[in-house]
Amino acid sequence: MALRSVRSNVLRASLTLMIIAFGIMALVGILTAIDSILYSMSDNFSSMGANSFAIERKGTDLLSNNRGRRRKMGPIISFRDAMELKEKYKYSGNVFVSFDANFQSVVKYLDEKTNPNVFITGVDEIYLDANGHDIEVGRAFSLSEIQGGESKILLGADIVKKIFKGNSEFAIDKIVTVDNQHYKVIGVLKSKGSSMNRSSDRGCYVPLLRAKAQYGGTEDSYSLGVSVPMSTEMEGAINYTTGMFRNVRGLRAGEENDFEIAKSDGILKILKDNTVMLRSATIGIGLITLIGAAIGLMNIMLVSVTERTREIGITKALGATRRNILIQFLTEAIFICILGGIVGIFLGILVGNIVTIFVGGSFIIPWAWMTLGMVMCILVGLVSGLYPALKASKLDPIESLRYE
Repeated sequence: MALRSVRSNVLRASLTLMIIAFGIMALVGILTAIDSILYSMSDNFSSMGANSFAIERKGTDLLSNNRGRRRKMGPIISFRDAMELKEKYKYSGNVFVSFDANFQSVVKYLDEKTNPNVFITGVDEIYLDANGHDIEVGRAFSLSEIQGGESKILLGADIVKKIFKGNSEFAIDKIVTVDNQHYKVIGVLKSKGSSMNRSSDRGCYVPLLRAKAQYGGTEDSYSLGVSVPMSTEMEGAINYTTGMFRNVRGLRAGEENDFEIAKSDGILKILKDNTVMLRSATIGIGLITLIGAAIGLMNIMLVSVTERTREIGITKALGATRRNILIQFLTEAIFICILGGIVGIFLGILVGNIVTIFVGGSFIIPWAWMTLGMVMCILVGLVSGLYPALKASKLDPIESLRYE
């Protein structure tokens, strides 16, 4: 009887259902987007390896979790600073240095060229292994090529697809032009996908000294990292590196560090902490929308009770108990909410993952948020349907039969 009643008022039920669906869509969609972005960033940071950490210029926005207040930026990490630490480092593991030379380069081969969105990174001999880059075809830089700053280049997978039609073997030993400079292709990197709108497949890697000569300036800051063979040596390496880099920077005893140590798991922890408030706000917004939907559903159910007063009287006269009537109306309310929840969850997953595609995230199915959305729908159905159901169950059958 409950399902038949919903079908007989399909337009009214559909409109109420869509109000609930949009509330669930907002809730699941935003939470899905947040989770997808975090998972994508986790994959990106984990590519450094579990046993790596970075040395950052102090005041980097990502690390300055200081209740929204921006800290004063520390001095740049100069090429001299980076190379001095690399030379003096004697602890377990290795120091690797890189330089983000340009983010808007164009790579050309004959008549083929890329869009001006290729990033060029200067690297040393440790960088590729420490950051999980594998060679698909060709080879990596030799030590002599790194030290000599030779015009050799490693191409990302997307670059090869664009200018060599995906033929990695053909690309080897070809001469490409990057920002009016000629480079010989010695290797093609395996595809790693994208994260946070930056695809490692859209990058090119050149020897560090070559990048410095072509793109470097006096105000450029270099990136430093340290990889250790075992995670148990991580804390010791951090302490040793901190002391060593203080000496490199010429800091006196008692002076604060003008740099920061960033472990990939530490960065992710900060990001997750910063998204707690965002998640709470999202759940709050979803609840407000669902409260509005619950009020609308309660109104519809009260109207339904009034319209069906005579039907309720006949049902009671035929032997239906108050419990039967109560369950019937609660079933109607919960059924409408569950349908709205299913539609809302589907739309939320769709919208959330569309957002993550634009920012370079990966597709996920948020089982936790799907469960939360469905539980909230059932609660809305119970809360909004309880009063109308109680009102219907308490109707006097004789008075109800006289209605209309």
